[in-house]
Amino acid sequence: MLIVNADDIGRCKEATDSALACYRRRRVTSTSAMMFMEDSERAAELALMENIDVGLHINFCEEFTSDAVSSRLLEYHDRICRFTGRNKYSFLLYDPRLRNHFRYVFQAQYEEFIRLYKRLPSHMDGHKHMHLASNMLFDGIIPYGTKVRRNFTFFPGEKGYMNRFYRHAVDSWLQRRYHLTDYFFALLPYDAVRIGCVIMLADAGNVELMTHPQFPGEYHYLMSDEYGQAISKAHLGNYSALQDP
Repeated sequence: MLIVNADDIGRCKEATDSALACYRRRRVTSTSAMMFMEDSERAAELALMENIDVGLHINFCEEFTSDAVSSRLLEYHDRICRFTGRNKYSFLLYDPRLRNHFRYVFQAQYEEFIRLYKRLPSHMDGHKHMHLASNMLFDGIIPYGTKVRRNFTFFPGEKGYMNRFYRHAVDSWLQRRYHLTDYFFALLPYDAVRIGCVIMLADAGNVELMTHPQFPGEYHYLMSDEYGQAISKAHLGNYSALQDP
């Protein structure tokens, strides 16, 4: 099964509208929604009307843009953002001083999702993959048994040994607590051979393909005849259809 997930609905009007336009054309099959953002409320209303599969896109690195955010949530979220924003490796570090902050900010987003969507998220992932921050992993903040986005899958030669080893170790740990797809890729780069390989893997396993339709390049590719013809050969699905192992 191939899951084509559009990240970031609710982040802004453009992110929501472009993702839903792709869904209506069957170019994506599911979405991940951001909470406490300028378009979160409208995105939920539209997604419920479309009956689209929606997961929670956990945000620990971008400022909340909704007016309806408590001062405590803003304070805790700001402290986390300053920590994760130091450099691209900050999320690998565990900061015991932020244990309660990560848990509180996650729980606030989780409860807001349930309020807006009137159901549990079909899956969870993170803005800039911050759901895989060490504070999240070591403290087991995401509920046990949730369907969670795994690390990127790379074809041979794409990344160095240590990078691949680390990702494999994290995925092995995730596999013991959560339900994962077998493979996970980004839509970029646009390459017919690469997309063909991804679709072949989906014939034998479950694959997630991550997209960001608010970016014009990705939107135009998703709407292209080339991409449409490629995924027409795939068995498309969503996280709700992902069977427990």
